[in-house]
Amino acid sequence: MDTYLGIAQSLTGRRWIGPGAEVERRAEAMAQSTGLPRPLCQTLARLGVPETEAEPYLEPSLRDLLPDPRSLRDMETAAGRFIAAVRARERIAIFADYDVDGGSSAALLIDWLRQMGLAATLYIPDRIDEGYGPNEPAMAELAAAHDLIICVDCGTLSHDAIAAARGADVVILDHHLGGETLPPALAVVNPNRQDETGDLAHLCAAAVVFLMLVEAGRQLRERGETRPDLMAMLDLVALATVADVAPLRGVNRAFVRQGLRIMAHRDRPGLVALSDVARLDTAPSAYHLGFVMGPRVNAGGRIGKADLGARLLATRDISEARSLAERLDQLNSERRDIEAGVRAAALAQAEARGLDAPLVWAAGEGWHPGVVGIVASRLKELTNRPAIVIGMDGDEGKGSGRSISGVDLGASIQRLAAEGLLIKGGGHRMAAGLTVARDRLEAAMERLSELLDRQGSGAAGPADLRLDGVLMPGAATVELVERIEAAGPFGAGAPGPRYVFPDMQIGFAKRVGDAHLKLRFGDGLSGQLDAIAFGAFDSPLGQALMSHGGARFHLAGRIGINEWGGRRSPQLQLEDAAPA
Repeated sequence: MDTYLGIAQSLTGRRWIGPGAEVERRAEAMAQSTGLPRPLCQTLARLGVPETEAEPYLEPSLRDLLPDPRSLRDMETAAGRFIAAVRARERIAIFADYDVDGGSSAALLIDWLRQMGLAATLYIPDRIDEGYGPNEPAMAELAAAHDLIICVDCGTLSHDAIAAARGADVVILDHHLGGETLPPALAVVNPNRQDETGDLAHLCAAAVVFLMLVEAGRQLRERGETRPDLMAMLDLVALATVADVAPLRGVNRAFVRQGLRIMAHRDRPGLVALSDVARLDTAPSAYHLGFVMGPRVNAGGRIGKADLGARLLATRDISEARSLAERLDQLNSERRDIEAGVRAAALAQAEARGLDAPLVWAAGEGWHPGVVGIVASRLKELTNRPAIVIGMDGDEGKGSGRSISGVDLGASIQRLAAEGLLIKGGGHRMAAGLTVARDRLEAAMERLSELLDRQGSGAAGPADLRLDGVLMPGAATVELVERIEAAGPFGAGAPGPRYVFPDMQIGFAKRVGDAHLKLRFGDGLSGQLDAIAFGAFDSPLGQALMSHGGARFHLAGRIGINEWGGRRSPQLQLEDAAPA
């Protein structure tokens, strides 16, 4: 693969990869036929947007992109049973996973039922004591006191637990990979069932719940009955979609785009309190959902009380929302401290094993099960390889994994479980969980590495930085940034664009805090641009640019808008550099 601008090893040790010839050709044709800015066309071409669909892509319409809920198996049955329970004022329980997707899914149902004058029992299992998904004692207890149990973001592989819910109907609304057989539930709505087409496999659980509520609203409308406003609930779907790393394509883009608009109105007490405790001074963006708000919602399930996040998202009480948000913020700080220790140990172990294998993995005694998923994500980002991190306790270990684009980790984990190398395991393409016996650990990881290698997980260079093209400081305007952002939101499955500013002269450089670098650069012709490089002094990047001695550099990163003192100006978030 050819390097971009000839950079085989940058200051951070990465190889620069530019757009291919076909992307360049399509971008040029799109710019000529549509009149859209070339950098925007470059992004659209990379994302695979056809020239004829460029304009509508920039304004995704939920009306046009929302799939028919009935295209999913068991949907009419699930919604019909749900409506029947509401009409009969039956006792409803919601069994949810302890992450953002599970909490958002539960909050959607609680909010909808509240507006229909009905309360529901919320049950979220303890990560350490009960583990992921429905368990037999909990389901039996819920069934004894409820008529309908709705499992959200879990349940598809829980055959014995669902069977234990005798006396109650069970409806499953999930998105995790299904097995060869389904549990004995009244309905299993899951785009990742083996008998589904896979067209909606990219939906998170909250999106599946939303579609069920769309179908419930349709059934109510056909009978002339009132129903809640679902559009006002898209903030929860947006949060779950981004935090669960669902690919931002198709209807997911519309969910997130519309959900962010709803969120900007600050109508949901839990999300308002969360934004305030995180000191957000602007309307939330997709970045904030994934890296600021999501981790705080997750903190309760990771190291605290499992239901804190769902309760925060569901509450209409402003005082309760503030209290819950503050508690989650505190837990998130504690989580960071715990994570730092596990991350250092896991990285050292993974480096000793080798970071260029198809699978990067680490396992340690007593590693907190609430942070192994985050550490796996860090290893994945560092190495561009699927990563598994496992906390050992006694004769077994519980672990979590994160994958890279194009490599289906969930299916491979599920195969390992079927082969008897795991006690249990499951997930979806980008994330998975597992429980493994201590004496099977090495064999399981060796087999998993083999399965992932077949999918090409070892082919990508661990140090590749993909770039969209060249940009000059004078062209990087607020207007251009806003046009490019219309191609978003960016995230999983649709990474935001990175540009190179070639042969730049650094006019000003200053260390900010412990590890960040602020600088101003220009080409001497078209103006200057401010830049910020977070964590620059954690690598050779910071020192090299700080003591540049008049040397010129190629500077690579993402352009955004800096809002300060009522002014808005373009700014480069610098990620890498190389001598010009």
